[in-house]
Amino acid sequence: MQDIAAVQQWLEQYFSIGAEGGWLLTVFSIIFLTLVCALFAKLFFNRLAVQLQKTTNQWDDILLAAIRRPIIFMIWLLGGSIAVYAGNFVVGDGGSASSNALLALAQPVRKVGVILLIAWFFIRFIRLSEVKLIDPTGISTSMDHTTVSAFAKLLRLSIIITVSLVVLQSLGYSISGVLAFGGIGGIAVGFAAKDLLANFFGGLMIYMDRPFKVGDWIRSPDKNIEGVVEDIGWRLTRIRTFDKRPLYVPNATFANISVENPSRMSNRRIYETVGVRYCDIDTLSAILVDVRAMLKQHPEIDTRQTLMVNFNKMAESSLDFFVYTFTKTTNWEHFHKVKEDVLFKVAKIIEQHNAQVAFPTSTLHLEMEDQPRMPPLVEAGQ
Repeated sequence: MQDIAAVQQWLEQYFSIGAEGGWLLTVFSIIFLTLVCALFAKLFFNRLAVQLQKTTNQWDDILLAAIRRPIIFMIWLLGGSIAVYAGNFVVGDGGSASSNALLALAQPVRKVGVILLIAWFFIRFIRLSEVKLIDPTGISTSMDHTTVSAFAKLLRLSIIITVSLVVLQSLGYSISGVLAFGGIGGIAVGFAAKDLLANFFGGLMIYMDRPFKVGDWIRSPDKNIEGVVEDIGWRLTRIRTFDKRPLYVPNATFANISVENPSRMSNRRIYETVGVRYCDIDTLSAILVDVRAMLKQHPEIDTRQTLMVNFNKMAESSLDFFVYTFTKTTNWEHFHKVKEDVLFKVAKIIEQHNAQVAFPTSTLHLEMEDQPRMPPLVEAGQ
């Protein structure tokens, strides 16, 4: 306050400004200096951003992007509060009721504003880090989308709760009373919102156990659930079915059902039965040998896995053998192309041995009986 008084005295002495108008010029000077500081800070951050873009480290870019706007708002907040104090100090105790009310409001607003700006910086930093870790260009990370999203949500929730308690404390409210009320009220809320809590902890278990993540194809044999996971929230998991419909599943459901994750398959299986005619039984053994050789030489077949081609059954109208093998790819679309190629090659091998793929046939045997003799004609008159 002594500095403000010295400034006011200097203005009155060198600019011949009376006490009535001096406070306006003082406030204007503070606002002008605040504007200059804000512009200087903006230019400084712009120059710093250009320099940081030349480096390979991405974290300094994230830090700068998160802090530049809160800092500029902080400058305006502090400059505005100083201007309010200066105006009230120059006017003195005889100021108007509105100026006194503004002064009484300035201190809590400044405290709460500083706390909120600090929280804003941390939330921006977490959000920008989450985006960068999901698409880690220039950042070495092994964290998947689901894990990054879970940690980001937990950190943001922790910051919001902490900031809320600090703001209440700065405004004169007792945190201990709030916590005690929250503990008692939490019991009632727990009974009233047990399904909501079940979904919350279900989502927490998904984040911890990670049976699936965003982008995985999942299905459940217990429920009519199948599709690609698009989002895992604290209450619902959004799945996009193969006919492009969004399916919203409460997280508590996954605690009571079995979930298959085909996206994590190591291989895909080809298991087909092929039949040849009974008249081709002499060539069946050679056909099986050639099919095995073809599969072992096929570039898309994983020969480290089980590979079986065996005569399996004498069916009603065919001699059946099965092909049991695994592809290297797990991609659903590419797998069907590989399977198609294998089946065409099997059919070609059968044709090369002058055999044919059997199809259902029936043979009807008719037994011819002797025709009955006609009785002799009776002559007329006999």
